[in-house]
Amino acid sequence: MRDPDLVAVQEGPEAASELTRPAGLDRDKILQAAVDFIDEEGLAALTMRRLGSTLGVEAMALYRYVPGREDLLDGVVDRVVETLWDDEDGDDVYIGDHSGWQDYLVRLAHGMRRIALAHPAVFPLVASRPPAAPWVRPPLRSLRLVESFLGTLHDGGFPDQAAVAAYRAYSSFLLGHLLLEVTQIGAQVSLLDQPEGDPQAQKETDFAEYPNLARTEPLLGQDKSAAEFEESLENLLDRLDRLLHEAKNSGGDVGDL
Repeated sequence: MRDPDLVAVQEGPEAASELTRPAGLDRDKILQAAVDFIDEEGLAALTMRRLGSTLGVEAMALYRYVPGREDLLDGVVDRVVETLWDDEDGDDVYIGDHSGWQDYLVRLAHGMRRIALAHPAVFPLVASRPPAAPWVRPPLRSLRLVESFLGTLHDGGFPDQAAVAAYRAYSSFLLGHLLLEVTQIGAQVSLLDQPEGDPQAQKETDFAEYPNLARTEPLLGQDKSAAEFEESLENLLDRLDRLLHEAKNSGGDVGDL
């Protein structure tokens, strides 16, 4: 019987590599283990060494499938966000089966809230800046989701300027609300944003796959935080004014904002 170690050496490094490859380990399994780990231990506790330990392998074994921590975190976000396109439950959070941009936004809101409540410790990562496109404002780490949002509004007749304005207003509302909600159930919102991005991720990302996102880069990169804050404040005051009038007209019995 031939010695498998000797065979691996004789047949070259690829054979030797296969010899040390942990059985049953692949990228999907690693990413799911990372999601589960964050759910249980929190994002701050996640290291390649500890993740490897939960899978019963050395940390170095993970790098064959996950080149580094940033790629791991990108994969974790993709893992939870891709459920928005998953129609297994046949319910109304499946954004791939919308009937127009308004229906899309409603489905997206409920789908994102479902993700936030199912993975409160992971959700702050979703709201962090994408390393490959640090100019996206407000930050949303899933490029697929930003592309989907812009593409849906573009198809609905929104010109680029209006689509980006809608993205800003919608994502500020949605992410802000959900981040507050997950903190109320114990999630730790850390400073995950990386304004400079990841040059390697930017180099390796093919933006031909994200034509709407690439085309609107100059618009998405503009910082209009002050103006958007004032507009949101005015909208809130208008809603409170309507609430006051409803209270006066109904004798104090009003619905929720």
